[in-house]
Amino acid sequence: MSRPPATGMFRDALAADLREVRAVVFDTDGVITDSARVHAAAWKTALDAFLLRHPPEDPHQRRPFDVRDDYLRHVDGRSRLDGAAAFLTARGIEASQETVRAVAADKERLFVERLSEHGIDAYPGTVRLVRALLRAGVPRAAVSASRHAGELLDRAGVLDLFDVLVDGGEAARLGLAGKPAPDLFLEAARRLGVPVDRAAVVEDALAGVEAGRRGGFALVVGVDRAAGDDTAARLLRHGADIVVRDLGELCAEGGSK
Repeated sequence: MSRPPATGMFRDALAADLREVRAVVFDTDGVITDSARVHAAAWKTALDAFLLRHPPEDPHQRRPFDVRDDYLRHVDGRSRLDGAAAFLTARGIEASQETVRAVAADKERLFVERLSEHGIDAYPGTVRLVRALLRAGVPRAAVSASRHAGELLDRAGVLDLFDVLVDGGEAARLGLAGKPAPDLFLEAARRLGVPVDRAAVVEDALAGVEAGRRGGFALVVGVDRAAGDDTAARLLRHGADIVVRDLGELCAEGGSK
């Protein structure tokens, strides 16, 4: 059953962009938690090592993995297998499925090691917004292509702020396609009981905002953590309706661009 939009004094705590939506679906890495930096570091170590062992014929394609540009273009928001395959293809490498699986497994090992060594925090602005939505009676879901999402949210102390979690394990169990397909977001909205045309998606990945647009969501919010020269413009081109640098900007009037 869908719920009514936020009303009264609690509605006024939200920016105008969010006041009419009936649910909000959040990506996890880079939106709720700062785990994107850990993912990016693990990808860099795994892929740089692969390029050294198997250098492409074109010298320009041998350049190291860029934790901002390559991460955003090829792996952010995707499953490990899809991300590894996309990066290798972009570097002109015709990799077998076995090779792709090996690269993805190396990245997974490195990520788990870093996760055990370093803490994961939730972004304060995101927590402010999620709590404002909670007070306003707007249901909230967390979505991730990673099987570690529940652990990340729990370690960051925010798991109980979400009504629904759809992670990589659930995606595999249900046969959901990865981003830029909208399957993960559609499943989250279904579990919240809210039509997609009354729900919002919040994403920092190009593949993620494209997925939100493909899914027909009422509002797609892009989060520009990189704050590069053209990162906001790229999020808009891929499907974001608005872009913010921090989700705390959506707790009051203004802040979107």
